Amino acid sequence: MNEKQMSVYDHIGELRKRLIYVVVFFFIAALGSFFLAEPLIIYLQNAEEAKELTMNAFRMTDPIKIYMQVAFIIAFIISSPFLLYQLWAFISPGLYEKERKVTLSYIPISVGLFLLGLAFSYFILFPFVVNFMGRLAGRLDINQVIGINEYFQFLLQLTLPFGFLFQLPVIIMFLTRLGIVTPMFLSQIRKYAYFVLLVIGGLITPPELLSHLMVTVPLFGLYEISILVSKSAYRKVLKAEMLAVNEMK
Repeated sequence: MNEKQMSVYDHIGELRKRLIYVVVFFFIAALGSFFLAEPLIIYLQNAEEAKELTMNAFRMTDPIKIYMQVAFIIAFIISSPFLLYQLWAFISPGLYEKERKVTLSYIPISVGLFLLGLAFSYFILFPFVVNFMGRLAGRLDINQVIGINEYFQFLLQLTLPFGFLFQLPVIIMFLTRLGIVTPMFLSQIRKYAYFVLLVIGGLITPPELLSHLMVTVPLFGLYEISILVSKSAYRKVLKAEMLAVNEMK
C-alpha cells in the first residue's frame, strides 16, 4: 500500500516538475515574443488584403491589447514543441520502447500541422473573406471604418481554430495507438463527424455559402485523412499484438 502511495506521489512530483519547466520556458519565450510582436503586427497591417483598410483605435487600450495578444500567441507557438515534449516525457515511462520513438515523432508533425493550418487560413481563407466583405460593403454603399481591435479579433478568430483543427490526424493516430478509437468506429460515425465539422465551419466563418464551403471541405478532407492514418496505426497495433502473443508462446 505504501509502495502504491509512493508511486502516486512520484507521479505528482514528476508532473509538478514538468509543469515548472513549461512555465519557465513559456516565460522566456514571452520575453522574446515582445520583440517579435511589433514587426508582426506591422506586417499584418500592411498585408495585401489590409492595404485598403484604415485601422482605427476606438479605445485607448486597443494598441496594448493587440500587442499583448500577439505576443502571447507568438510565445505559445514558440513554446508548443517544448510543451509537447514535456507531455511526452511524462507519459513515456509507461510506453514500450518502440511506442516512445513513434510518439516522439508526433511532436514535429503536430507543430507542422498547426503551422499548416495557420498558413491555409491566413493566405487562402482570410483574403477571400476580407475581399468578399469589402465588395459587399461597396455594393451596399457602406463606408467601412475598421477598428484595429475588431480587425485582429476577426483575424485570430478565423486563423487560430484552423491551427488546432489541423491536429486532427495526429490526435486520431495517438488515440488509435492507445486503442481508444478504431478506423471502423471512425467510419461508422462519419456522418455525425461531418455534421460537427459543418457546425464548426459555420461558427468560424461569415454567414456566406462560398466561404463556408472553403472551410468545411478541407475539414472533411482532414477527417478522411484521419481515417487513413487510423487504419495505418491500427494495422501496426494488431501486428505488435500478434508479435507479443507469439513471443509468449
